Amino acid sequence: MATKAIIHLENLRSNIERARKLIGTHPKICLPVKADAYGHGAIPLSRSALAAGVEYLAVAGVQEGAELRRGGIEAPILLLSQVLPEELPEIINLGLIPLVSDEEFIDEAAGAAERENKSLALHLKIDTGMGRLGCRPEEAALMAKKISSSKKLKLEGVATHFSVSDTQSGEDQGYTKNQIEVFSGAVSSIREAGIDPGLVHAANSGALIFHEDSYFDMVRPGLYLYGYSPSRSLQGQLGIEPVMELKSVLVNIKKIKKGEDVSYGRTWTAPKDTYIGVIPTGYADGFPRGLSNNHSILIGGRAYPLAGRICMDQCMVDLGSDPEAQRWDEAVIFGPGFINAADMAEKINAIPYEITCSINKRVPREYVG
Repeated sequence: MATKAIIHLENLRSNIERARKLIGTHPKICLPVKADAYGHGAIPLSRSALAAGVEYLAVAGVQEGAELRRGGIEAPILLLSQVLPEELPEIINLGLIPLVSDEEFIDEAAGAAERENKSLALHLKIDTGMGRLGCRPEEAALMAKKISSSKKLKLEGVATHFSVSDTQSGEDQGYTKNQIEVFSGAVSSIREAGIDPGLVHAANSGALIFHEDSYFDMVRPGLYLYGYSPSRSLQGQLGIEPVMELKSVLVNIKKIKKGEDVSYGRTWTAPKDTYIGVIPTGYADGFPRGLSNNHSILIGGRAYPLAGRICMDQCMVDLGSDPEAQRWDEAVIFGPGFINAADMAEKINAIPYEITCSINKRVPREYVG
């Protein structure tokens, strides 16, 4: 297939090394590999990350965890989203680690562990201002007691999640500082109740950069490890490199005359006689249609602007009246050293993850480095 997603594992390893230099030797690193490692391929990314020193992995749902286990991944795997009671037997037998937030589900987990006659490790989620999953901070000690009082449950960790740690405004910085203080207080209340909270973790990519006091026992930087700054103002300044690159091939070149239109909707009209290049990559591959007439593709070391709307399976570029590009040349849609997913996302009011997650399964992943 002409279009391929090139996954630069050497960049992943380098990004992990940079994160390690930031946090030091004590905190562990958890790599989120949910949504097929944000489109990069969960099993190859997990193997590479674990070999580079990552200690924990995190997924959203049970099937994602099961896929990793089938792929031979034996590392601890956190389940970040609320799971269903009927999924608990599979979770227990796969050795996955759910995050829990309430008494009802703790009871469900304890009952399932008793029936399976196996122990189940849990991480208690505390809501410090995200407003999503998590118990209230003042309930943390009670929840921890409930977990630790069960013969089959083990409180292995305590976690929270930050909502605006990636922004540098004074108000948002203060909000995150307050989240850290509230979380620290909740963890202290667990300890004061005579319970070991286990692994304490909170820091996402934004906190990794801006909030050193949130490192605790483990950090969970996703965006950073995949090569993107949590803050656009720092993009290109952190020494990290995008892990994904999307490439295709210039499969056709045709001459068109001044005034002729290109692609659906006639949104692009040739301002002069020119040559149009056709590239077999479209929105079905994950190349956002919203970038039509607002993106360039790298061919032979030169960036050529899109001409007309991105189609389902193809897009076109204006090669100019005297093109240097040759048929069958490599065409880079985005990647390290060129326009990256963050640049693309900014143009369509999205985030880099939306770009990488959207790269369709029909696009083969090729792992290098």
